Amino acid sequence: MLRTFKTVLIVILVVFAAGAVVVRGIHSRVNAAAVIREKTVELAVPSVSVIHPKFGNPKDEIALPGNIQAFVDAPVYARTSGYLKKWYSDIGTRVKTGDLLAEIESPEVDQQLSQARADLATAQANMKLAEVTMNRDQVLIKTDAIAHQDVDNAVGAYEADKAAVASQTANVKRLQQLVAFEKVYAPFDGIITARNTDIGQLVNAGNGGAAQELFRVSSVDKLRIFVSVPQMYSRAAVEGVNADITLPEAPGRHFTGRIVRNTGAIDPATRTLLTEVDVDNSSRQLMPGAYAEIHLRLPAATPALLVPVTSIIFRSEGLQVAVVRGDTVDMVPVTEGRDFGTQIEIISGITSRDLVIVNTPDSLEAGTKVHAEFADQRR
Repeated sequence: MLRTFKTVLIVILVVFAAGAVVVRGIHSRVNAAAVIREKTVELAVPSVSVIHPKFGNPKDEIALPGNIQAFVDAPVYARTSGYLKKWYSDIGTRVKTGDLLAEIESPEVDQQLSQARADLATAQANMKLAEVTMNRDQVLIKTDAIAHQDVDNAVGAYEADKAAVASQTANVKRLQQLVAFEKVYAPFDGIITARNTDIGQLVNAGNGGAAQELFRVSSVDKLRIFVSVPQMYSRAAVEGVNADITLPEAPGRHFTGRIVRNTGAIDPATRTLLTEVDVDNSSRQLMPGAYAEIHLRLPAATPALLVPVTSIIFRSEGLQVAVVRGDTVDMVPVTEGRDFGTQIEIISGITSRDLVIVNTPDSLEAGTKVHAEFADQRR
């Protein structure tokens, strides 16, 4: 009887143990299924890399071609005709205001001056005689020794001779100026950049043919560079903006200038604003006529955000950027600016606080749930 009871007890325990094992197995399978479902739902939500757009440089640097010009550049012509007697300054010579550049031999003008002086002397003698006659007649008229008509004739003759003296004096001064023009002087401080005459050459002042340029003088202590600034930067190209000048033959060398003026009008042919940049050249290292590249750092007209080009979506609706808001995707229309290759400017549509998807899949649609991860955290 006791043995039967033990047997029944063992059977009951075995049954309970087997039931516990079965229940535990069922429970673990249920938990595993729940975990799988949860993981499946989690994996069904795609992960995307996001960034916060950053503001671009508040100043834009543009490089423009330009030609260096002398601050003052003037041709020197002869004011009298003749033969060049001697020249004193050749190309490359530095001259000061009033330095003698050349002498012209003009014997015809010299003879004309001598003749004019003789004519002046004759006119002065005639005027002196007319003055004596007038004074004598004015005394005689008081005693009625002569007629009033004679007095009037004497006065008229004196006035005519006086006018002739003034005319001859003016002619003498004119010829004296022409003789003075036989010496050619430098009009300002500078350097001789051209000499187009030589000793014995006939010099024409323009009264018998086309005038000939004898010398060209350039002031190079300060130089000016004219550049054409594109219309989109025209409002920022104002007086005082600094410019960095580089030359192709001097890599690594930089010269500093600044904008001093512009025309104030856009050229309709090129849509550019002609702007003058002045640069100090006291070192004489820049030469007029040279090509230069002018780098202008202009304040940006409008603040722009920079995003990777992979963030841009090209669709029939227009240019868009995918932005994560909450846990869903929103397609935002944007206005693009300049393309820098790996980055592109966005002028409007997004802010610096938005989460912009970096590599936007083509299949991504608005309203899709996503899991956002910052791009630098995924590396």
